[in-house]
Amino acid sequence: MQAVKAEDVGAVQKLLQRPKPGKAKLLGSTKRVNVNFQDTDGFSALHHAALNGNTELILLLLEAQAAVDIKDNKGMRPLHYAAWQGKKEPMKLVLKAGSSVNIPSDEGQIPLHLAAQHGHYDVSEMLLQHQSNPCILDNSGKTPLDLACEFGRVGVVQLLLNSNMCAALLEPKPGDITDPNGTSPLHLAAKNGHIDVIRLLLQAGIDINRQTKAGTALHEAALCGKTDVVRLLLDSGINAHIRNTYSQTALDIVHQFTATQASKEIKQMLRDASAALQVRAMKDYCNNYDLTSLHW
Repeated sequence: MQAVKAEDVGAVQKLLQRPKPGKAKLLGSTKRVNVNFQDTDGFSALHHAALNGNTELILLLLEAQAAVDIKDNKGMRPLHYAAWQGKKEPMKLVLKAGSSVNIPSDEGQIPLHLAAQHGHYDVSEMLLQHQSNPCILDNSGKTPLDLACEFGRVGVVQLLLNSNMCAALLEPKPGDITDPNGTSPLHLAAKNGHIDVIRLLLQAGIDINRQTKAGTALHEAALCGKTDVVRLLLDSGINAHIRNTYSQTALDIVHQFTATQASKEIKQMLRDASAALQVRAMKDYCNNYDLTSLHW
């Protein structure tokens, strides 16, 4: 979409001051221009101004009493589009005008979802400062932290992890291992190979063995052929023997569903990890039960 030009702002100013005859919907009952007129997509002038980041036009529309939380056909408000674009000044203006940070779109996303997904650090920080709730789930069951982890937005992940409200998101949820769509920030980062995000999550104290219906993050990384992630998770102490709800270990997953070059290396790592676990278990057994004292 093209940016709004300076001459367009002037045109809007003239239109607001001296409206010309037009369609009834465009004109209010007092024959003044209806600044909240919406096109077929539900876009108002303020939606367009926020999307294009035109602060001068945003100010002009707000002074003309434009509705700050007007929704388009998808339930998106001007604040959603400003967050999506990641521009601070338009965000400041819309927030100062009283836009709500926690009203979701039809897809259940608040502006923080969009800012986090696209890695807009400053805008995400601004929304948090205005009491945006990072624990809100969208219609697919994902929080802003989930999206930041899924798309590898390291800076935003660190910002959200520093929020006290996000501590609860690191804990397992009752529905994790029963919900077919259940997931966690660690699973999403592992599936997409975001090493730095995984390190942040582990440092923040997320349970490395957290399970969903599909298994642990190791299952996800192995299935998707993320060799470096498999290595990091194994080095960090993840349990390679855990089975998912289909009674599959990560090694079973690789055997059944992958045949790439990466899978060969992953198979070997998982075999080595499994063997190491068996040796450790035998040593623990021997330490607990002194076999030399047994009478045959």
